Amino acid sequence: PAKLPRWNYDGSSTGQAAGEDSEVILYPQVIFRDPFRRGNHHLLVMCDAYTPAGDPIPTNKRHAAANIFGQIEAEEPLFGIEQEYTLLWKDSNRPLGWPLGGYPGPQGPYYCGIGADKAFGREIVDAHYNACLYAGVNISGINAEVMPGQWEFQIGPSPGISAADELWVARYILERITEMAGVVLSLDPKPIPGDWNGASAHTNFSTKAMREEEGGYELIKKAIHKLQLRHADHIAAYGEGNERRLTGGHETAEINTFSWGVADRGASIRVGRKTEKEGRGYFEDRRPSSNMDPYVVTSMIAHTTLLWEQP
Repeated sequence: PAKLPRWNYDGSSTGQAAGEDSEVILYPQVIFRDPFRRGNHHLLVMCDAYTPAGDPIPTNKRHAAANIFGQIEAEEPLFGIEQEYTLLWKDSNRPLGWPLGGYPGPQGPYYCGIGADKAFGREIVDAHYNACLYAGVNISGINAEVMPGQWEFQIGPSPGISAADELWVARYILERITEMAGVVLSLDPKPIPGDWNGASAHTNFSTKAMREEEGGYELIKKAIHKLQLRHADHIAAYGEGNERRLTGGHETAEINTFSWGVADRGASIRVGRKTEKEGRGYFEDRRPSSNMDPYVVTSMIAHTTLLWEQP
């Protein structure tokens, strides 16, 4: 990335700068192959944004995240992010597979489902998966989700800030593909009110000591205790509209109540059976919403569990 030139754009057109001093400077950070133009000369470049004086603009969350991850490199943090999303028809704003003016059958057969009456939009999902692989994004899986028309892809395990970089680029690629298909990508955490699952971005986390050392499970429990103490701070930073999703139903914890458990998908934090059995592993923060900023969420988890000193 350092070999690429810095560029600029008109920040007044995006509400990020004043018209009389409108230049925002792009700093190249990560390079991916361009799955749309392809060939050896076309790149996708993940950048962050600065003022001409070199200060990060307020919406540049990557800069602060990079500072946090720079302090904890020796811990070798790994993240795996489960990005849920909903595919909507452009004209009706209804999920793919939903009849006009009505509702599909109740949830149950759609999760990881197959068949024309259960899986809607698989050609988009597969195209996205292939495009991410071509680009060099560390995408590790896809699946149909609980609500019909809703899907998920997984990023990682990726070290430090890389998980957030890859998630943003994967989102970009997905929206380009839905654009080509004439379908709308929604990251709303509760696109359909009522008895339907919402959309999240469950974030899995571990350090090298949690994963590999004897006593790793005890380190995980200490980290979870710290997360409990800062529950309100994390909820405030975990995405917009999350209160519509975190109701205590549909595999969520109630937004104001912190909880954790082994294999409990109704808890704020879930620990896997394998982690409990082996005494080492990782944990899953189930609170982030589908529209969360991955730079904010990953760096906040790292800061709270590794750098924050509880009073």
